[in-house]
Formats: sequence, C-alpha cells, structure tokens
Amino acid sequence: MTVDERALHELIVESEDLQVDALRDVKDVQADLADGRADRLREGIDPDEAREFTDNRRRLLADDGFGLSTLAAVGGLGTAFAAALTTMFSSPVGAQGDTDQVDVMVLQTAASLENLAVATYGAALELDFIADGNPVVKTFAETTMKQHDEHGDAFNAATKTLGGKEQKDPNAKYLKVVNDAKPGLTDPAKVVELAMALEQVATQTYVSNLSLMRDNTSKELMASVMGVESQHLATLRAVNALLAGGGADLIAIPTDLAKLPAAAGSVAFPETFEGRDKASPPEEGAVK
Repeated sequence: MTVDERALHELIVESEDLQVDALRDVKDVQADLADGRADRLREGIDPDEAREFTDNRRRLLADDGFGLSTLAAVGGLGTAFAAALTTMFSSPVGAQGDTDQVDVMVLQTAASLENLAVATYGAALELDFIADGNPVVKTFAETTMKQHDEHGDAFNAATKTLGGKEQKDPNAKYLKVVNDAKPGLTDPAKVVELAMALEQVATQTYVSNLSLMRDNTSKELMASVMGVESQHLATLRAVNALLAGGGADLIAIPTDLAKLPAAAGSVAFPETFEGRDKASPPEEGAVK
C-alpha cells in the first residue's frame, strides 16, 4: 500500500493541533486550580454562589434519579462516591474540601482510563499485523497512545493540585476486559473494535462526569480532552466500518473518495450527542 507521507503528516499535525489546544497552558491551569482551592479553603464561597451550587447539584441528582434516600442506601453508586456526595449535602459548601473531593475522584477515574488506553494501544502496536500492517492505522495508534499519555499526565497534575493522589494504574474494571480480549485479537478489525469500545467509554465518562465537577478550571481541562477523545472515537468508527464492509484498501491517504460508501459521511457521528450509558461512575478509578 502506498501512502502519501506528506498528506499523512498534515493529518497528524491537525490532530496534534487539537491536542495542543486541549492541553494549552497546563501550568497556568495548575496555578488557577491551586488559587481556587486555596480561596475555598481559606475564605469559603460567596453565599449566593453556594446557594446556586446547592440548587444545581440537588437538581442534577434528581434528574439522574439519585435522591438522598438512594445515596444513603448507596444504590448504584460506589460507597466512596456516595459518601462524598452525602458530605456535600450534609455540610455547607466550601466549609471543607468536599467539592474538591468529588473533582479529585472524577479526575482520578479519568486518569485510570487514560492509563488503560496507553497500555492497550501499546499492546496493539506489538502485534505484527499492526506494527507491520496498514501504515495509516499504525500511525494513528502511535499518535493516539502519545495523546492519551499526555491526557493522563494532565489529569494527574490537576488531581495533585486539588490535594489528591495521582492515579498511575489502569482502570481495573476495563483492564480485565482488555486482558480477556487479548487472546482474541487476531486481526486489525478486532483491535479496532476494542480500541473503539475504550474510546467510547472515555468519551461518555467525560461527558457524564463533567456535570458533577465544581471547579471550572477542572471542567475546562476535561471538556477539552473530551474533544480529542471524540476525534479518536470518530476515526475508529470510520475505520471499523471500512474493515467490516470489506473496504480495508480505502484506509489510505489519500483515499479514493468515489469508492467510499454513502454511510461514510455519518458513520463517525451516528448520534447528534454522545450518550452516557457506557460512562464510568466517578469513583470507579479513584485511588483507594
């Protein structure tokens, strides 16, 4: 297969531009996080802001079907996260680092998913049919693994600034899924399907857990990274569709646009908004 190296490089540059925008001024982000946390711990929060936040979080939990009685019984939430939210309801906002505790758990879970993605793409690149196969797929895997590593570093840096511990381990729940899937990774399509599943979990997790975070700087970081994850997922969906439809030869740069199926324009974004049914709960990757 011949690949236009210049065109491939231009696509990688575009992807890296999105990555740079997502992680722009990370040092400034850490400074803003530190300042915000210090202010909350030292001075508390403006009463009007506290009242608005309390109303919003109560409405959020009600909308998601989680009431105080459900929290008390833990319900579908893990014990750690239920305890953190219960603290949020039972104590004045800003009286302690309760809201930071929730943000930390969300960031730790995000880091656990990024760590898993790095390990999974790394394992895929050791497979002969990926390492010596389609150069576009290989380059995508290498670039994406690097970006996931940078995402994990950014989430861990934010976690430390908010007083939490770095999450250096992969998400335990999905690590088992990946390990169970490894013996069956016998062709590119199966690798793409696994990567697509992990990218969807990460994207939906960030979409879902953003609404639980209080610190605006943390939200901005996660929302920006979510955009990059969405790009990963869209690319994998397109590649997966071509592999499933017998169009592996179209995974090339440049590709023959005239041969692309009609669904090529919509397969990468099948829904207007990404769902939340596969989202990991905030406590899933929290450091114990």
